[in-house]
Amino acid sequence: MKSIALYLVTVLIWGSTWLAIEFQLGEVAVETSLFYRFALAAIIMWCWVSVKKLPMQYTSKDHMFFALLALCNFGLNYLMLYWAQNHLTSAMASIAFSLLLLMNIINTRLFFGKPIAKRIYFGALLGVIGIGCLFWPQLQQFDLNNEVLVGLLLALAGTFVASLGNMVSVRNSKQHIGVMQGNAWGMLYSAVGLFCYLLVSDASMRFSAPASYWYSLIYLAVFGTVIAFACYFALLKNIGPERASYVIVLFPLVAVTLSTVFEGFMWQANTFLGFSLVLIGNAIVLTPTKRIHAFFAAKTLQQKSTLPS
Repeated sequence: MKSIALYLVTVLIWGSTWLAIEFQLGEVAVETSLFYRFALAAIIMWCWVSVKKLPMQYTSKDHMFFALLALCNFGLNYLMLYWAQNHLTSAMASIAFSLLLLMNIINTRLFFGKPIAKRIYFGALLGVIGIGCLFWPQLQQFDLNNEVLVGLLLALAGTFVASLGNMVSVRNSKQHIGVMQGNAWGMLYSAVGLFCYLLVSDASMRFSAPASYWYSLIYLAVFGTVIAFACYFALLKNIGPERASYVIVLFPLVAVTLSTVFEGFMWQANTFLGFSLVLIGNAIVLTPTKRIHAFFAAKTLQQKSTLPS
């Protein structure tokens, strides 16, 4: 039950951040917005761990992995994905990012030698196909010119970097590092790293922006970063990266729903098909094999009991 709650919170929050990010683009440089986001998140996280008096002393090796976590999950991946959206539509970027599920499955096998059940591959494939169905009209208009190719490569590179960050989080959990402590250090290193990047780049650290920018920034920092990452990394620890990362496939479903409510998105046949495939794939990935076998065994026994003797 706890994992289900964490799963739902992560999906709903991260799925809604696509809409919030729209208010971040435009007047303020992406690098600056990300610095504000993770600096605010780091302050909140450190206030939390201080109030809770959580242990924050770690070895230099652990700090190396905190820095890797910052680079992969709180920094470079976001920069690449934001840059990618300068060349791709948000739909195309979200489709590319949904491949995080498959990358996590493969990386879990490579880095930790964990065998992956065949049903998880099948469920993941259904999920990715479902995403493709959801955005089939955009895929039909796909033109592989130089600009789009650059955007696609950036999106895939950002997704791969994020997957490596997920592996770092799994490593931290195996070393009995608390989720909140690891995130606090990671977000602090991310804020420092982004600030250093701003110093050597030509990005402006302007503060003049509409109120909607600051409201969305607070939402992204508090909910999209502090709360959602805490829930997601807890899922990585509880149910493993191959199943926890399926929340990535569900993000576009939330985005489509919000677009229906707030932007008048029109549902088509491909929308219903995509939803169905993603939900079926989700059920396959999240349902243990023993439970599936038990279900069909019970059905078979029930049918036999109804046959005339």
